[in-house]
Order: sequence, then C-alpha cells, then structure tokens
Amino acid sequence: MKKLSLSLLFVCAMSSFFAQKIYSVDADYKANVKVFVVDADYKADLLVYKVSADYKAGSNDGKWFFTDADYKASKKIFFVNADYKADVKIYFVDADYKAGWKNSSKKQFFY
Repeated sequence: MKKLSLSLLFVCAMSSFFAQKIYSVDADYKANVKVFVVDADYKADLLVYKVSADYKAGSNDGKWFFTDADYKASKKIFFVNADYKADVKIYFVDADYKAGWKNSSKKQFFY
C-alpha cells in the first residue's frame, strides 16, 4: 500500500511538472517563446484552450493554464504584434477537444 501511494504521488507530481503552465511576460527578452494570436484557426500553428485550473493543463497539447507568477510557469510567453515576429502562431478555441498542434514542427518551442 505504501508503494502504491508513493507511486501515485510521483505520477501526480510529474504530470504537474510537465503541464503547460504559461506566464505572459511584459517584454520579449524575458520570454521563452514569442507568440502571435491569429484571427482564424487555419492560420495557427497551435490551437489553444485556456483551462481554469493548473491540474487541467495538458502536456504540450494546447491546454494552457495561465499562472499569476513567472516562477510557477513551465514557459514564459510574450505576445508580439506581428506574425513574422512570432515563434508560434496561436488561435484560442472555445472547447478543450479542439486544442492541439496543427504544425507539429513548432512543438519544440514548448518542450
């Protein structure tokens, strides 16, 4: 029983570690990734769904939880004002099942 509870604790901790917890920074030099929000899903590299709690965040699958502090985030992003300045183009979707990568070559930015 002790091994089972220890294993369960480890799995929960690892899923929390790899979850897409995002913090939006105020300058591009502070960011790990620069993103641009496009106006249509077909223009995006990644379809993003904002989840309401950190445990609901995915692991590089487009389900993001925005943290209130940079040290809680797995990635820091900066929203740029032009698509050519972005590492990744995103589009916010209204349902979690719609989230995901459309251009898998850009996945590297969120590992």
